[in-house]
Amino acid sequence: MGQRIILATFGSLGDIHPFMALALGLQARGHQVTIATSEYYRAKIIAAGIGFHAIRPDLPPDDQEVISLLMDARKGTERIIRQIMMPHLRDSYDDLMTAVQGADLLVTHEVIYAGPLVAQKTGIRWVSCVLSPIAFFSAYDPPVLPPYPALSKLRALGPVINGAILRLGKLTTRNWLKPVRQLRLELGLPLAENPLFEGKHSPKLVLALFSPLLAQPQPDWPPQTVATGFALYDRVQHNEGLAPQLQQFLAAGPPPIVFTLGSAAVMDPGNFYIESVAAAHQLGCRAVLLVGKEPRQLPELPQGVAAFDYAPYTQLFPRAAAVVHQGGIGTTAQVLHAGRPMLVMPYSHDQPDNAARIVRLGVGRVISRNHYRCDRVAAELRQLLQPEYATSAAEVAQRIAGEDGVQSACEAIEKRLDSPSD
Repeated sequence: MGQRIILATFGSLGDIHPFMALALGLQARGHQVTIATSEYYRAKIIAAGIGFHAIRPDLPPDDQEVISLLMDARKGTERIIRQIMMPHLRDSYDDLMTAVQGADLLVTHEVIYAGPLVAQKTGIRWVSCVLSPIAFFSAYDPPVLPPYPALSKLRALGPVINGAILRLGKLTTRNWLKPVRQLRLELGLPLAENPLFEGKHSPKLVLALFSPLLAQPQPDWPPQTVATGFALYDRVQHNEGLAPQLQQFLAAGPPPIVFTLGSAAVMDPGNFYIESVAAAHQLGCRAVLLVGKEPRQLPELPQGVAAFDYAPYTQLFPRAAAVVHQGGIGTTAQVLHAGRPMLVMPYSHDQPDNAARIVRLGVGRVISRNHYRCDRVAAELRQLLQPEYATSAAEVAQRIAGEDGVQSACEAIEKRLDSPSD
């Protein structure tokens, strides 16, 4: 018999799409599923045939000024937590408490800081999810931390040194989540582990919704973790294919290089599109620019370069020669799945760490925002377009094709539903 499940998430499409994929998978197995997230996504989620419940904060991800602040390499993550999530913690808690009434299971994204409180206050079965490897903050597989990327050079020193660095990070960020501790006291809940680290994980089931090719389970991951593979979703599942003009462009010549900044970083492109056009022209390559819905200041596009506001990644990326992007986990997953080499220009959050893992996997290269100039971009792409990268990317795609993140996650969730409540 199907049960009622609430999936709570927040962020850009890279945070929304995996939960939509999971919702559709659970609905196909007979469950009643509601996604609880920002009001901004109501129409998109309902159009996909998924239940919706609004929870605050409701931050429109198309506010260019705000996105620019949140994508800052050094301060972006801190700003999301301290300026966006924490001021609305009580609102999030109240909204989520309403959403879970009569539900059998709560599934939470790691930034839903009200989630553990709701689960512990109500006793509802609770599953937590992480979308990218950085979320585990493993001393055995140390992440690239955006404010301090140079520390990644200490990776080879092992878990003792890297564990000490992560413990320092816990101390440094302790005050970021002071409102969580205060709300716990108000609710009569015991103080718990750091909500940014161990405290965000369900004690019964943690879903790692990314491919094990990016990160293998480590000794300091929660033992209740299930590595599922990517939970992929794209609009093409709902009959929104490539625009006719884009189809015509793709059919008119060899595979282009695709330049995209996902759904959030695209609001703060800087010189990305200008330098990308110049690099493609210098290489003599065709190119597709995905520039978002907002007006962009673009240079005059030479022959063989075309700009579009959006295209379903699942249909476009397999037809690309390479993809240049910001390194968000959603975009990264789609490029890996398409089997194309990639050049990553990371901003903040999980992006620098995802980029480093792509390099170690042998399917891509990295260029910093500060160095994103046409000459450097063209030089990186010349290397990336060599046969060895295409071969490695195709091999990785073949291995990822054998993973079914949605099915694995659904099976783990149903086992949790069959177990005693929290």
